Amino acid sequence: MIRPFTRAMFACLMATASLLGTSAVATADENWAERMFTETKHDFRVVGRGATAEHYFDFRNLYEEDVHVAAVRSSCGCTTPSVSKDTLSTHETASIVAKLNTSTFIGQKAATITVVFDQPYYAEVQLHVSGFIRTDVTFEPAEIDFGQSKPGEVKDRTIKISHRGNPGWRIQDVRSHCSDLAVKLSPPRIHPGLVEYDMQVRMKETMGEGDIRERLTLISNDTQFPTIEMAVAGHVRPTISVSPAAVSLGTAAMGQSVGKRLLVRADEPFSITDVRCVDKRFSFDIPEGKKKLHFLQLKFDAGDAPDRIAQKIEIVTDLPGEKTAECVATGTVR
Repeated sequence: MIRPFTRAMFACLMATASLLGTSAVATADENWAERMFTETKHDFRVVGRGATAEHYFDFRNLYEEDVHVAAVRSSCGCTTPSVSKDTLSTHETASIVAKLNTSTFIGQKAATITVVFDQPYYAEVQLHVSGFIRTDVTFEPAEIDFGQSKPGEVKDRTIKISHRGNPGWRIQDVRSHCSDLAVKLSPPRIHPGLVEYDMQVRMKETMGEGDIRERLTLISNDTQFPTIEMAVAGHVRPTISVSPAAVSLGTAAMGQSVGKRLLVRADEPFSITDVRCVDKRFSFDIPEGKKKLHFLQLKFDAGDAPDRIAQKIEIVTDLPGEKTAECVATGTVR
């Protein structure tokens, strides 16, 4: 049962906010949940039958309190929603993934995805998706997936594009929305009622670290539907990573010390040369030697004043270019 928000509760909330900043006030705002999202609408445009069509609605916990997603639901079976992570601490990020069901639906489709939050307060956010699913164009495989890759790695993928119907259908251009992708299209193979192309897509060595969520746009001579979208997916592992990426110090009493351990890893042996943090209440026990995996001890001395903590920690290594990894430490001193 959800309790009504009384005047006394609001007064208490305002008193807490005066000590901790704007977080508590922000969560009392009826739009607190929607503020976490970078966007609330997406148009898949025109996609092929059976093609992979997914969109990630990213959101970030802007508040001191934990945020919990209780449920996600769609107004239409043409779209299946899911959540990548349902509980977020301060500064953590997650995604609501909207998948257009291109194998079972055709034509123009639209859906409203409702995201239900039950912590720290009850709220609903509505996300809107739309798209047109063609039946005469198919891709094999359903998307270009480069899988897991190392930084600087070059990979090629080949996909077959088939158009059934008009034998005069032609692809006139392929536009990449990412300069780290290169595309090469074969001459068309023309059969009775069928036109086929092989398309080679190369991931260049310049592809940035992290998730690959790109798309290609095919331009055809079809006057009714001149464009069609194709998904490009994959993940480039970071040269160096730190876990956890969001370190929770919890609530510390004034004068108390809090210790945490960070795991820093890379694909090749490395040394940690420095750890940077502008907040001098943080100190670090830097391990020695070259390893693929290091345990870095963090210590936070709470001091003698109430405060809310949100500090970036930068770990510097001897990897080429002095590669760094970052995490954020959050907590409260009371």
